[in-house]
Amino acid sequence: MSESFRDRQGHPYVRNDLSGNVDGPVVQAQEIHGDITFNVRTVVADGPVLRPDQVPPLTVRCVNHAEELSLLDSDLRAVLRGSSSVGFVVISGIPGVGKTTLACRWADTVRDRFPDGQIFIDYAALRRRAGGDVSAALVMCLRALGVHDTFMPESLEELTAHYRSRTADRRILVVLDDANRPGQVLPLVPKGPGSALLVTSNGKLGELVALDGARPLPLEPLTMADGLRLLAQRCGAEAVEAERGAAERLVEFCAGLPKALHLVAARLLTGKRLTMSRLAEELADETRRLRGLSLRGEHSVSAVLDLTYRALPPDAARLYRVLGWFPGRTFDAGTAAVAAGLDRAEAEALLDVLEESSLVDVTEDDRFRFHDLVRLHARECADDAAEEEPEGGRQAVVERLATHYLALTAFADRAVREDRLRIGNPTGLLRDAADPFAVEGGPDPLTWLEAERAGILAVLREASGLGLHQHVWQLAEGFTVLFLHRRYLGDWKESLELGAAAAAEAVVPAAEARLRSLLSRPLMDLGEYDRARAELEKAVACAEVSAHAALKASVQEFSGRYWDRFDAVRAMAAYRRSVELNIEAGEWRGVAIATYFLGCAQDAAGRHDQALDTLRRAHQDLLARDDERMAARALAALGAVHDHKGDPDAAMRVLGEAADALRAEKASHYEAQALVLLADVTERTGGARETVREHLVRAHEIYETGGSPEAEKLRERLDRLGGAG
Repeated sequence: MSESFRDRQGHPYVRNDLSGNVDGPVVQAQEIHGDITFNVRTVVADGPVLRPDQVPPLTVRCVNHAEELSLLDSDLRAVLRGSSSVGFVVISGIPGVGKTTLACRWADTVRDRFPDGQIFIDYAALRRRAGGDVSAALVMCLRALGVHDTFMPESLEELTAHYRSRTADRRILVVLDDANRPGQVLPLVPKGPGSALLVTSNGKLGELVALDGARPLPLEPLTMADGLRLLAQRCGAEAVEAERGAAERLVEFCAGLPKALHLVAARLLTGKRLTMSRLAEELADETRRLRGLSLRGEHSVSAVLDLTYRALPPDAARLYRVLGWFPGRTFDAGTAAVAAGLDRAEAEALLDVLEESSLVDVTEDDRFRFHDLVRLHARECADDAAEEEPEGGRQAVVERLATHYLALTAFADRAVREDRLRIGNPTGLLRDAADPFAVEGGPDPLTWLEAERAGILAVLREASGLGLHQHVWQLAEGFTVLFLHRRYLGDWKESLELGAAAAAEAVVPAAEARLRSLLSRPLMDLGEYDRARAELEKAVACAEVSAHAALKASVQEFSGRYWDRFDAVRAMAAYRRSVELNIEAGEWRGVAIATYFLGCAQDAAGRHDQALDTLRRAHQDLLARDDERMAARALAALGAVHDHKGDPDAAMRVLGEAADALRAEKASHYEAQALVLLADVTERTGGARETVREHLVRAHEIYETGGSPEAEKLRERLDRLGGAG
């Protein structure tokens, strides 16, 4: 610095004076003449050796990361014992799952193993301030290692080189929190033997794993037990036990995310009149859940997810938003493509980006799913940006999805059975669509329907709410083929209720009659007989209006099924009328089916000889129509008639054949009926106890899977036998 002084004679002069610490070359001169500028490049000088200790302290306990902590120890044990290599682990997982907590917890347990210190870089904070530049991260590391800003290299290459030099003789732990690109990581790998680099990321950073030797450590959401433990730690074990049911609902709504559970705990601790029950009631509404999982604005699940969402490329961000309007939990790449109006290859590439960012998971059967809170966030983003959607908003997305499922379900329905009564006629839709079930190596239609069951039902609900009535009733009609083979009674009932209501709204009486008559089936299986009768009465009226002979025959058949339970004479009359109407319509498969049911009614009325003749005729006619499934049901009915006639040997032989045939046809509900009857005859005739149990265990599995009330009855019977198998 320059100061003015006077000599002893009082003449002024200027003295250059430099005080304080001096680093690097300095030029001092009393007089400088001319326009001379000194611009001397400083050389990088090392400051004093420091032992950084930057990993944040833990303010909350780490819940159930024992396995992951053990894996970290295992993976890094070699380098921590003095190996010449450097440990390198990437902890990945959904935002808010506890990656940072795990990293900090492990760092705290191994402080003594890194004598030269621990460095912590928060890339999320850097992105807010400096765009997440790796150069800024290197500067922070070098500062922590004693390099003064005055002598900090300028280029990325020089920063990286000096970082390697500064870490070459040190044994340090570097924690990089919330990195989202491999380029943010590799320059910060310390060089010193026995050092370690621990990275947390919402993405999987697969390039680091595949090419650079990083060990992946995916982190999963908490279990129910661990979530309750976290709530107990924050709110007190007594509070959790006092409202155990509400506490479990809170953990369920948080879907295992520690961040969400901490926010729940914070609300409970700061809300004077807020109880777990009241908060659970609030969060039960999905439209309010993300708002409920927040505390003073920035502290929220949405804020955590926003960081990852904003880092997505535009096309991937759009797909994320559009999938927020998909009402189901899982979907395949084809469904994602339809929702967003993309071709499959584009959708698959963008889904890879979302998976890499931990915004979607891949299931074991190569489907995709959202974490529950991520799904709500995606929908929130979609609603906020609805006007920007070039392919239309939520209604357009749901309509595309409903059309997609309608076409595929129609193909699947026809692949299972071509000659079935149908009211819907999507010929125009199918004409321009590829049938995936018709190609060699294509999926089994029932297996596909089962995999898509939850998604189709969710689309039915959403489309119904949006008034897409034509889509809804046709989709519900085709969807019922699954439930004729796999008895998911609750889902079947709901889909038919939605379909029947849509047919009524669209004023299609034939469709309404068909769907209401079908609805009587799950209602009776669930024991709702009064409601089944009411639906059948409406179906009869709608069928009469439609003047559709085959439909009227079908409704009469369903009416007979109802009267089977209460009045065999009325049941037989309904079946005979069904036979007449089917003959009138030329529906010969319908004739055979109604004949089968007539034989069952005759047996119930004690007319066993008539029943044998009728059922044998039905069995032969069904085989002639290549209807193996219904033929197997007729065989089971014949076995029951043999039992009623007092011929248990014939009954067991025929019932065994029928059960095998029904299992081959994947007609599990009817297989269970045959097995229960077979167990009855075996037990009554003194057969092996283990054989009886074997039949009942299989039947119980079928009923329990389908949600049938019969499951509980069989459970009690198995208990009486001495075990459930």
